[in-house]
Amino acid sequence: MIYTVTFNPAIDYIVRLDSFQAGATNRVTYEQVLGGGKGINVSIVLANLGQKSTALGFLAGFTGAEISRQLKEFGVEQEFIHLDEGFSRINVKVKAGEETEINGQGPDIPQRKQDVLFQQLDQLQSGDTLVLAGSIPKTLPDDIYERILKHLSGKDLRMVVDAEKKLLLNVLPYHPFLIKPNHHELGDMFGVELTGDEEIITYAKKLQEKGARNVLVSRGGDGAIFVGENGEVYKAPAPKGRLVNSVGAGDSMVAGFLTGLEESKGNLKEAFFLGVASGSASAFSENLATRAEVDALLKTIKE
Repeated sequence: MIYTVTFNPAIDYIVRLDSFQAGATNRVTYEQVLGGGKGINVSIVLANLGQKSTALGFLAGFTGAEISRQLKEFGVEQEFIHLDEGFSRINVKVKAGEETEINGQGPDIPQRKQDVLFQQLDQLQSGDTLVLAGSIPKTLPDDIYERILKHLSGKDLRMVVDAEKKLLLNVLPYHPFLIKPNHHELGDMFGVELTGDEEIITYAKKLQEKGARNVLVSRGGDGAIFVGENGEVYKAPAPKGRLVNSVGAGDSMVAGFLTGLEESKGNLKEAFFLGVASGSASAFSENLATRAEVDALLKTIKE
């Protein structure tokens, strides 16, 4: 079973405008309300691709109830921990020529609720996959990812981590199966600006030296690069298409990779290609990728 953890789920309120003027009343031409958060996005795309997963994390208030409702519609199993106070955050994404984001804070998560999450994680079985993805609210310790991997280090689990600089670097000593930085994040970890494939490969291998097993580097419109634990390196250009919505593209890549890994019985190259197709399919759509959209793009990548 695949489990995803989202510490700070959100309602994404996405609006489009012909133009935006600060200090004035602006009328939207399009609006959409989507339940999200990186781990949740992974679970939704896994469901769209025919893979079961269980979404874990924390929900609160009326927004948490809406996130849960939407996940039920996608057929995602969920075992969220419900908080007694506050509400799951609301992120406003304004698209008017350029993209502007206003992200909420999220609710307080008391220690007793954190303890419940660790009790849930103790129930994972040998061979399960755990995806830790996204930011953490201010009320959680900044080493929470590291604590989880340390806590589970004695189990035969496939750990996948998609997080920002410090959160990611701190878990590498616990040898996560897969990490997925984008090329900007990869460069930022080492204080350099990466401009070409060979530089990206070099620094991905440095993350392997620090403990990562497999490194999947997303590059937006330039595709992706995969550096495997057995020395394999795969590259793929981004499929051609019009960028509609970048939200969730990286999460979709993770979901596609895990789906490809399952369907190909562990073939990393096949998993990589399905991951690239899934990320692009979400980027080219108002919503997260569907199976039909992914399969159509997959053909263009592998031709």
